[in-house]
Amino acid sequence: QVQLVESGGGLVQPGGSLRLSCTASGSFFRRYAMAWYRQAPGKDRELVAHIATGGSTNFADSVKGRFTISRDNAKNTVYLQMNSLQPEDTAVYYCNAANSLVGYWGQGTQVTVSS
Repeated sequence: QVQLVESGGGLVQPGGSLRLSCTASGSFFRRYAMAWYRQAPGKDRELVAHIATGGSTNFADSVKGRFTISRDNAKNTVYLQMNSLQPEDTAVYYCNAANSLVGYWGQGTQVTVSS
């Protein structure tokens, strides 16, 4: 069982930055691929960024060049650095941990981009 706790969300003006963190319980963090998803009101949950166990990354087209994802296996933590935020980035952001057998979700953290 893996528990994920997100933090770092909040209110930011357009063009601003936020860094989300997701810390996992347990001792097998390095064996999980990690990802950030988001869900805006009235929309489906969508993949934002993914980082594999080996460190390779993938991003949604809408955030390429603005967001980066990284992981610190020693701290059981994955980060999402979000720059040049726009109102359309407003959503609840969820952390996900997955291997070939199972996936886990965090409770989500709200990101609101507004002037």
